[in-house]
Amino acid sequence: MLRSQNNTSIFYNVDWITVLTYLVLILMGWLNIYAAVYNEEHYIITDITQKYGKQLIWIGTSLLLALIILIIDENFYTAFAYFIFGAFLLANIAVPFLGREVKGSSSWFRFGDFGIQPAEFMKFAANLALAKFLSNQNIKIADYKSTIVSLLIIGIPAIIIMKMQNETGLAIVFVAFIFMLYREGLSVNYLLLGFLAIILFILALMINNLYLFIIIAALCAIALLFIKRNAKNLFIIAAIGIVACTMVRGTTYVYDHMEDHQKTRIDVLLGRGTVNLKDEGYNVNQAKIAIGSGGFLGKGYLQGTQTKYNFVPEQDTDFIFCTVGEEWGFLGSTFVIILELFLIIRLIFMAERQRSPFSRIYGYGVASVFFFHLTVNIGMTIGLAPVIGIPLPFFSYGGSSLWSFTILLFIFIKLDSKRLQILR
Repeated sequence: MLRSQNNTSIFYNVDWITVLTYLVLILMGWLNIYAAVYNEEHYIITDITQKYGKQLIWIGTSLLLALIILIIDENFYTAFAYFIFGAFLLANIAVPFLGREVKGSSSWFRFGDFGIQPAEFMKFAANLALAKFLSNQNIKIADYKSTIVSLLIIGIPAIIIMKMQNETGLAIVFVAFIFMLYREGLSVNYLLLGFLAIILFILALMINNLYLFIIIAALCAIALLFIKRNAKNLFIIAAIGIVACTMVRGTTYVYDHMEDHQKTRIDVLLGRGTVNLKDEGYNVNQAKIAIGSGGFLGKGYLQGTQTKYNFVPEQDTDFIFCTVGEEWGFLGSTFVIILELFLIIRLIFMAERQRSPFSRIYGYGVASVFFFHLTVNIGMTIGLAPVIGIPLPFFSYGGSSLWSFTILLFIFIKLDSKRLQILR
């Protein structure tokens, strides 16, 4: 790359709109964590014996991380992308053997009262590797070989996190990178195939397999009435029918071999059978009650009864949005969603103005991850998505997630700040 200008200041050309949005989000998140686990005996918000005090430490170290990222030369992220990916891949393989189990998940390295979850950092590492691979001039995502390599970069970490660490939620997040691949030229057929797979998955669990096989056969027969009947088209229709039936049968097989708590989450989402609101449906039901009780303007800061009296499980992490809904109401919840969406849209705008393919691809990866976290977290809180346990960006309690989101974001801010030094 040719350089057109140079400035030694680490803050030169930094996108301060994005930085300010980030600071507002982490401040609001901290205040909501304080409200979610408020303790009258430890009312000082900086009390490090409480979660809100610990979160302040994570915020401080996140700001230090952001500064370090801005100091490091932007070429470091390009040059060491594969090395970073490999290092965190090894860390995720090692954590089940060297780490500790927390709530049934073998994905934590513990250091006293603090824990680090390598799976969170795998997101920015995979994003760097994808950007490095796809920015190669000889790589075309439309080529099936390039598509396979890209899917391996996404799929290998996801499988390790899901199978070795029992972290299904964090593994599913890697699906978000498909949106970035689509922007870089991945055929829309892959997206359509994904949506059809989801539809078949749902139908396979809602309808008897035999009836569904009959429906698929009938649709294939109807399709033959509207196309030219030759050997090629007959083969395509037959192949589609066989694949669809195989997917239906495979879905049933996978569901039958899931753990009980995973089946329960799917049953609650799809409304299969009678949901016991005191057992498997408790989390989502209490979350809805908390959000609904806030009304339009909310009950007021620190006045949330559902969260204050611990009716909502995991109210400072996975269900932090319940605190927003109950205390800030519809108006406050809308503001939070708009602010999160503003950051995502801003990232897309920044990605489009990049002169470097690496920076553009990485930027779209960041936006995709944030969008996935936002939609799924809020979706599961209001019962529109399965409860898979992923944090709301910059709001949920936890150092690993805050560090991960900060690193994801500020690497891109650093890359963006140097875009004018690159000649097309």
